[in-house]
Amino acid sequence: MAAKRLTVLLTNDDGPPGYESPYTFGLYKHLTRTLGWDVRVVIPSSQKSWIGKAYQIKDIVRGRFYYPRDPDGAGETSDSSRPLKEGEIGEWILIDGTPASCANIALHNLYPGEIDLVVSGPNLGRNTSGEFVWRGNDGRVIYSCRSWVAAFSLSSGTLGAALSSSLSQIRSIALSYGTIRRYPSQTLFDPAHALSTKIIQHLWDNWGEDGGGLRNGEVDLYSVNIPMIPGLLGESSLPIIWTRIWRNTYHRLFKAYSPKQASGLEHSDFQTGPDSPITTSAQAVTQARADISPKNPTDLSFQFSPDMSGLIDLQPSSLPEGSDTWAIEKGWVSVSPLRASFGEPPEFATGGVLQDRIWKIKL
Repeated sequence: MAAKRLTVLLTNDDGPPGYESPYTFGLYKHLTRTLGWDVRVVIPSSQKSWIGKAYQIKDIVRGRFYYPRDPDGAGETSDSSRPLKEGEIGEWILIDGTPASCANIALHNLYPGEIDLVVSGPNLGRNTSGEFVWRGNDGRVIYSCRSWVAAFSLSSGTLGAALSSSLSQIRSIALSYGTIRRYPSQTLFDPAHALSTKIIQHLWDNWGEDGGGLRNGEVDLYSVNIPMIPGLLGESSLPIIWTRIWRNTYHRLFKAYSPKQASGLEHSDFQTGPDSPITTSAQAVTQARADISPKNPTDLSFQFSPDMSGLIDLQPSSLPEGSDTWAIEKGWVSVSPLRASFGEPPEFATGGVLQDRIWKIKL
C-alpha cells in the first residue's frame, strides 16, 4: 500500500516573494517537486518581522489569492479563487495578518484537519543577536553570518508561526537561512533549499520524543538554522548538529527624536527587523549610539533603531559549546528541539513535594 502523501502548510514572516522574501518560492518548489508533497502556502501579505507570536484580535483579517510564476515567484493577486493561468505554478493565499495568524487561520479555517506538518520559513535569517565574521589570513572579512539565539527568537515571527501551529498539536519546523553580511548570493539558494528539504524529510521520518510534549509525547517543534556560506556549494553537505538555543540579551531597541526630527519620519529604516540583510558595522553602531536619549524629557518620539553594539564580531571562545550560535560559528547547521512554552528554572520545572512549594509568609 502506497504511503500517504504528506500535506504541508508553508508559511513565513517575510511575506510574498520579493527582495525581502527570496526563499519561500524556491523551497515550495523543492517540497512539491523533490518530495512530491501537497504544499499549501498561507503567508502574510507584507513583511511581518519582529512580531513574535502576536495575533490581531480587533481587526478583520482579510486575505486574497496569489499566483506565483517562475523564475522568482512574482505573480498576480485575486480576490477570488480562479483556475491557474499558463506559467502559474500554484495558488497561494496572502493574509493581512501576522505569521501566527496565518498558521492558525490555515489550520482551523482554510484546511481544517488536512495539515500534517507546518514549515515556517525559510527566514531571511537574522532572528539572532550574534554575528560571526570569517576573515582571511590577511584579516580581511570574507563573510559573516548571524544565527538564531534566545533574545531574538522571542521576537521572531518565523518561530511565532511555528509556535502557533505547535500549540494546535501539529508538528512544526521553523527554518532560517543565516544571512551573510551582504545580501546572499543566489548561487546559495538552491543548495540551501536542497539541504532544507533533506532535513525536513529526516525530521518528519524521525520525529523526536518529549514526555512533556503537547502531542503524544513528541517534540513540539524544531528550530533549524542553515548558514548561507560558501560551504553549501561543496561536494559534501554542511555538518548538522543537535543544539540548544543560546540565551543572550539585547539592549536599546529604539532611538529618540525631537518633535521636529520626528515630524519627518514615517517608517523605521530598519524595515525587516532581525531578518534584514546585514549592513551594520561596529563603527557605524558606535556612531549611532551618540543620539539615543531625548535632549528634553518632554521629547517623546521614538523610532525602532536597535543598538547592535556588543553583537558584532562575537568571539568563538565566548559561546557555549553545543549552542546554536556556537554551531553557526563553526559553519554547521543547527537543529534545536523546542517546547511551545516559557522556560522555568530547574527547581520549579522538577516539581517537588507539594507541601514544600506552599508559601510560608504572613500576609
